[in-house]
Amino acid sequence: MTQRSTEGKKEGKIAANAWMILGAALIFSVSALLMINLSVPLLLLLAVIYFRSAYPDSRRQPYNLLNLSLLYLIIVAAGYFIILRGWPVIFIPFSLISILSVILFNNINISVLITLVASVTVASLNHNDFLLGLLFLISGLAGALFTQDVRRRTVVIKAGFIIGILQALALIFMKNFSFRDPEIYLIVFLNGVCSAMIAVWSLPFFEYLFKTVTSISLLELADFNSPLLQRLGLEAPGTYHHSLIVGNLSEAACREVGANALLARVGAYYHDIGKLSKPDYFSENQKEDASRHNSLSPAMSKLIIMNHVKEGMDLAKKYRLNPAIIEFIQQHHGSSLVYYFYRRALENQEMDQQIKEDVFRYPGPKPNSKETAIVLLADSVEAAARALKDPTLPKIGELVHKIINNKFIDGQLDECELTLKDLERISAVFIHILGAIYHGRVTYP
Repeated sequence: MTQRSTEGKKEGKIAANAWMILGAALIFSVSALLMINLSVPLLLLLAVIYFRSAYPDSRRQPYNLLNLSLLYLIIVAAGYFIILRGWPVIFIPFSLISILSVILFNNINISVLITLVASVTVASLNHNDFLLGLLFLISGLAGALFTQDVRRRTVVIKAGFIIGILQALALIFMKNFSFRDPEIYLIVFLNGVCSAMIAVWSLPFFEYLFKTVTSISLLELADFNSPLLQRLGLEAPGTYHHSLIVGNLSEAACREVGANALLARVGAYYHDIGKLSKPDYFSENQKEDASRHNSLSPAMSKLIIMNHVKEGMDLAKKYRLNPAIIEFIQQHHGSSLVYYFYRRALENQEMDQQIKEDVFRYPGPKPNSKETAIVLLADSVEAAARALKDPTLPKIGELVHKIINNKFIDGQLDECELTLKDLERISAVFIHILGAIYHGRVTYP
């Protein structure tokens, strides 16, 4: 969609350059402190330049230079400590950082990059030990490959056993099939298993530190036995059912445009939890024909409706939901107009009264990612399709296109990266699914 403001771009560029300078300074200072050969800082500097050119908009991603630098320093510090103590270098958890980076950032290229740089650094710490660097690189690449797109912790542990076997085989080849010290191969095997176990144990810490969420945590949040979803199903069943459909719509649309489908589905499950504070004031939960808003002024109704965003954020923080999920709660209406009550206010307007449109708009912010923008669209089209009388496929198609066009014209998609082609694909997915859900049924005798 449209680009960020010029001021925002300038600030982002300054911040990016600042992180790049900080990263380069950190690289050279660490290198000088450890007194390793200068090829390592040169490689690190090249890696920083590559990262900034390959991922110029890393601010929108779960990874950035600071996060990667921290992971790099952890493995380098561990290697330096083990070598300084005179312990066997095979105690270094070779695949730990590659497993963590691929699960946390969901990007195998980033994982390979940090593995390459870390393997060269650790090898140089041990007197330019080429075989150690090669073993580290093989282990790291195996860790990235076997834990890519992983969704269960048990799969990571299984991958650790495979990595351990590969490490032992690699060491056998490097030692020309010498079996004089058979215990060393057992230690290398256990190294892979322990690295995977440490990665699983430390994941929650790094998720909190990096303000990101992994597929493993998302699947745990998607469990319908979680306390918040259980409350939603019991106290606001209409909202619960609405959220499930929005989740299905969002997941399918994200797959179509290459966004994170699992994140969007889970975000949609929680986007309306703020309605738990006053569920009966929302139409999907009302059991009688008479609306509770009939006895309220449009201004008061507007406050109750808009307040579900703030209530949702407070509830999410109380239940310690990940910040990535809280973004869906905060952004799923953007700065949209509460149109129904705005029209009611205009109809009841007195001669000397002035009705401002801005007062009837959600505070925002607007969606800043593909996933949050898709949930905003799915939320709107599902609610509107539910209200259709005698829904047919042409009616649903016209409704979906109208709503998406209105959101686009209203500027609600300005901060995300959806293109017009993406919106066409999203529209087609919404029409297909909503047409199947709300199709006409045969009247049984």
